[in-house]
Amino acid sequence: MAYENAVKLLRLAVRAAGRVGVTLTEIEEMFECNRRTAQRMTDALTEVFPETDRWVDEEQRPRWRLPPTSVTAFVTPTPEELALLSKAIEKLAVDGAPNEARTLKGLEEKVLANIPNNKRARLEVDEEAMLQALGLAARPGPRALSDGAIDDALSTALKGRRCIEILYSSRSDPKPRWRSVAPHGLLLGTRRYLVARDLKKSSEVLQHYRIEDIAEVRILSECFEPNQGFDLAVHARGGFGSFINHREIERIVWCFAPDAAERAKRFVFHPDQEVTDNADGSLTVSFSACGQLEMCWHLYSWGDKVEVLEPASLRDMVDRYRRSDFAALP
Repeated sequence: MAYENAVKLLRLAVRAAGRVGVTLTEIEEMFECNRRTAQRMTDALTEVFPETDRWVDEEQRPRWRLPPTSVTAFVTPTPEELALLSKAIEKLAVDGAPNEARTLKGLEEKVLANIPNNKRARLEVDEEAMLQALGLAARPGPRALSDGAIDDALSTALKGRRCIEILYSSRSDPKPRWRSVAPHGLLLGTRRYLVARDLKKSSEVLQHYRIEDIAEVRILSECFEPNQGFDLAVHARGGFGSFINHREIERIVWCFAPDAAERAKRFVFHPDQEVTDNADGSLTVSFSACGQLEMCWHLYSWGDKVEVLEPASLRDMVDRYRRSDFAALP
């Protein structure tokens, strides 16, 4: 099936998943086509979605209807749509229409609640970038310098599963040299990493390359197949931040003091964290991850309001720097 036809069929499926389905006349108007083409599209709809129901309405017009669940995975709102919805809510509030703003905010919450969990994290990141582009959000604080040309090249390669060559300098080999890799994804944070497979090695082990140490990117004509079963979200759970070394993953246990427990409950320190309310009012948070250095950077901001229970190596790294004179918690 041609790409354009696939897009049209998906649009038709979304329309057919409405309460009353869709008629041949509506298909003709929707796609500016003739009756024969509309009939072929309903044939394709029935072939791709066997659960399609054909019925006749009160005006004796045949209609094609799909169960809404058939297209749930395809109707996730785009970052642009969510960003514009947020902008509309703000505009109503500024223009003196608080009731309408609250109503639209309720709609936004319902839309977000229906987004599948496996798409929500990625969509929130994209929406945040879109809000920044609209001038409705800003990200203060330090960040690594980025090169627009390198970022664009990596984005193009990732979307098209294209092999690339990167001019890269590592800590062990500070002199830049060209490396051929298959890019699988990006890890974003204080530091940014490219997750990629070294094409010169037979192993499928994925390497991590710091974006700021990539001097140049060449997009190759060859495409590649990602490692079987690879899931970037699952891969990212191995780290506390953007640094990941799966050989260093270990159990992490922190205990927040009673007067910091409520604030700590507002944080998600790790997607798989377990949180326990203790009898004395303190809060215990546990998860498995690597990245002790990045943990230290974050734990420092909590001063003496958090204690590392496990592992001993991390406790030794932070104990000497637990301050009591911070005016506020994170």
